[in-house]
Amino acid sequence: MIAVFLAMGFEEIEALAVVDILRRAELDVVTIGVGRRTVRGSHGIVVAADIDDTQASLEGLEAVVLPGGMPGTLNLEHSEVVQKFLDVAIKKELPICAICAAPSILGHRGLLAGRKAVCFPGYEDELTDAEITNSSVVVDGPFITARGAGVAIEFALRIVAEIASKERAEKIKASMQCVS
Repeated sequence: MIAVFLAMGFEEIEALAVVDILRRAELDVVTIGVGRRTVRGSHGIVVAADIDDTQASLEGLEAVVLPGGMPGTLNLEHSEVVQKFLDVAIKKELPICAICAAPSILGHRGLLAGRKAVCFPGYEDELTDAEITNSSVVVDGPFITARGAGVAIEFALRIVAEIASKERAEKIKASMQCVS
């Protein structure tokens, strides 16, 4: 199960593009609302998560996805459930995927120290001791980080490539008419 967390103030494109593409790849995705099942994004779009965080189970966890946005990123970071999922993912060396401001959550925990990473411009100092790159999406060890909303599809396709296969990611990319 790939856990995609939705906290009040999340960036809608970064969350929903990822969920859409992961489901097109026929991966097991569960959206988890932090503190509630119905969550309002940073642009006022209301989304009904599959479950709220009181129903979240670590059983079968395959990866964690953290969309950015403000104040969504702060709300994710303050969630005990999100932190618990991160702890388990780290222990099991599962993929942890964060986009926009959300890599700051990993940076604050020191998880990106000595690793290549990327984030939304202006958050670089939050990625403690990381090697910041100019790439759109970066994979280093179990961490997949991305710059922001404009690269959400690329981010999602990279997650598919890492969790499923490059072939499946390429097939989805072609079916969506992605040109790059």
